[in-house]
Amino acid sequence: MTPELLAGLLAVAVVALFVRLITLERRLNERLREFQSAVVDGLDRSSSLHKERMDQVAAGQRDWAQRTEVQLEKMRETVDEKLHKTLEERLGRSFKLVSDRLEAVQKGLVEMQAVAGDVGDLKKVLSNVKTSGILGEVQLANLLEQLLTPDQYEVNAKTKPGSAAHVEFAIKMPGRDGASGAPVLLPIDAKFPQTDYHNLQIALDAGDKIAAEAARKSLVSSIKTFAKDISSRYLAPPHTTDFGIMFLPVEGLFAEVVRQPGLIEVLQRDYKVIVTGPTTLSAILHSLQMGFRTLAIQQRSSEVWDVLGAVKTEFKRFGDVLGKTQKKLSDAHDELEKLIGTRTRMMLSKLRSVEELPSAEATALLENTPDSEDESDA
Repeated sequence: MTPELLAGLLAVAVVALFVRLITLERRLNERLREFQSAVVDGLDRSSSLHKERMDQVAAGQRDWAQRTEVQLEKMRETVDEKLHKTLEERLGRSFKLVSDRLEAVQKGLVEMQAVAGDVGDLKKVLSNVKTSGILGEVQLANLLEQLLTPDQYEVNAKTKPGSAAHVEFAIKMPGRDGASGAPVLLPIDAKFPQTDYHNLQIALDAGDKIAAEAARKSLVSSIKTFAKDISSRYLAPPHTTDFGIMFLPVEGLFAEVVRQPGLIEVLQRDYKVIVTGPTTLSAILHSLQMGFRTLAIQQRSSEVWDVLGAVKTEFKRFGDVLGKTQKKLSDAHDELEKLIGTRTRMMLSKLRSVEELPSAEATALLENTPDSEDESDA
């Protein structure tokens, strides 16, 4: 083979190789443009899908929040309605009891004013009563029956342990342990020094000052004797109160005793005895009845507080459950954000790494394609 022929063949081979390289470069550019277009389409579809999913998640969250808010509002309305209804019923009954007692006290005050206006006539009417002991006991029994309930006082009560003496009446006061403990008895004994009071009325009507003064001294002595008898026979703290009540059935007699200088203080200090008349005892019994009613209201109020405590406990549990639910929602939202953000960035990172493959690996990958194999066979 001549050098000229060899040079010609070499030139033909070089030209063929150059044409093949140009063809390969053109195909490589076309493949790169197709791959770039596919990547852009994939990114567009991924962005559209991500936006659609985000819209669906946001809509689901809004719908769930609305349903939760509606349910919470229904629960709040139910709790408020039950609490308001319970409080209204309990407090309504309590205030009605207090109102009734206040009306009774006002009525008693009106009656006291009416009785005070007829004191003079009452003294004359009662000055000739022979059955003084029976009168005082019957009048005291009527007052207790009208102003107290049967379970709030005792008749012929034995107040002093170890003694056979029985007081006519004794009011049951709340003990130290409240309603569960034994009651403390308040002795009430009716006394009527009829002879001394009758002599005093005769002396006053006759204008005899000496006889009136003597009758007053005798009356004071009798009252002190009665007080000493009540103190020694019926008072025994803590089984009883540390004081007793002497009931005088005539307002005029009570007024005369009150007018004696220092007598009331002596009876209270030395004998622990309080002297009362019908009007005064009625006021005391009204006050005691109000105290009993107040104690009952306090017990009912404790029931209301128990209901409020139970509602508070349930509301606290509701708040704990709501807090846990809110935490779970927050965790789910964080996981969703993490999934969307991290995975998307990972996909974009993978795509960017594909574009940055070394040229040698890209050439090897392209040479292994079916088109390259067909051209090699040709």
